[in-house]
Amino acid sequence: MTGLTESTRVSSPARRTGRIGSRIGWTWILLSALAIAAHAAIPYFTASLPALAEQGVGVAGNYADRGPLIQSALYVHIAGGAVALVVGPLQFWRGLRNRIPRVHRALGRVYLAGVALGGAAGLVIAPFSKAGWVGFFGFGSLAVLWLVTGWRAYRAIRRRDVASHQAWMIRNYALTYAAVTLRIWLPLMIMAPLLTGGPFDFDAAFANAYAAVPFLAWLPNLVVAEWLIRRRGLPSYRLPERAALPAG
Repeated sequence: MTGLTESTRVSSPARRTGRIGSRIGWTWILLSALAIAAHAAIPYFTASLPALAEQGVGVAGNYADRGPLIQSALYVHIAGGAVALVVGPLQFWRGLRNRIPRVHRALGRVYLAGVALGGAAGLVIAPFSKAGWVGFFGFGSLAVLWLVTGWRAYRAIRRRDVASHQAWMIRNYALTYAAVTLRIWLPLMIMAPLLTGGPFDFDAAFANAYAAVPFLAWLPNLVVAEWLIRRRGLPSYRLPERAALPAG
């Protein structure tokens, strides 16, 4: 009995620390998502693309002279992605999920609608990325995986497979969160040449950085997502074990 009490006392602070860490992480994700949505998405709906291009806003200059279809796809991608980015953290709020499940389900539909619109539009604009072929393959792959993981999350909850649904939602939001991590990696990659102590060419540094972020924005996110999934005991991907070679 004493051993059980001591074990409970030891595990309690660890559990409390884990909860505090989870809350801090969730708060950071929510606030950073809101900040990026406000800073990177809203400006596109305040003026025309040519006007925004003159101000040097985001990728407006790359799409200002495109046809109506491509420009419309850009707006749909930005709007859908922003909705998913902001609504996503609320889906991981346990209090909302447990106390008001109807709201959780309604927000889930809004979230997946944002993913569907943003992902489909992302496929349309990927060939026109500033990063060229790297952007096409990097952002195009992101759009495909975004759609696929969203579909898998939806199918899992329709089967009432809650554990698989949670795992797929973690993967999906990790891809949604690429909107944030892209804007973290980009300045870091631009400033990296300064560490060499040589002459700094901003245009060259930006071009090199932007060639890396189409993959760098989301691949590490998926690694972290899979780690979180395993940590929570949810269904995860595992490499197949190699069959043992016969002796002799």
